[in-house]
Amino acid sequence: METKDRNLYRLDELSDYKIASNYSDVRGWKIVDADNRTIGKIDNLWVNKDMKRVVYLDVNVDKQLIDDSRNEIHEAIANDNGREFIYKDGDSHIIIPIGSVSINKDTKTVMATNIGYDTFRKTSRYNLQHNFDRNYERRVLNSYYPDEDSRMVSDSDDDAFYNRREFDGR
Repeated sequence: METKDRNLYRLDELSDYKIASNYSDVRGWKIVDADNRTIGKIDNLWVNKDMKRVVYLDVNVDKQLIDDSRNEIHEAIANDNGREFIYKDGDSHIIIPIGSVSINKDTKTVMATNIGYDTFRKTSRYNLQHNFDRNYERRVLNSYYPDEDSRMVSDSDDDAFYNRREFDGR
């Protein structure tokens, strides 16, 4: 992200921010899809400083999910049917909107209730060293919610998407 345009920060970048006491700090927890298949592990939280809230989970994708994706990509390339999400070594993180998950405090598991394993497998990933930009953000949100407004992330109004999927802290 360019600094002048930046509105999202990793929680660990913000020394004056912390998780409110009535919410769970899910960093390090496993995230699964609705069928309890492992997607990965929550590495960090992305915070919108203007809104003063967590808007995305930063997930380090499970190796099996990456391996499944690599096989599919190689097949697509072999059939001359390339895809925009071609994996590059080191690209192992995805973002997931906080409002798209439910939290089980007892098992310390986060469940993506409406996004399936195949969608995660095909979702474009980013390299942790390079963060992501708004184009990535739009592309990922549109892959998760293809039937919703294609302008989920706007340069002028970031609240449009987040307000529809508020985190309830359960």
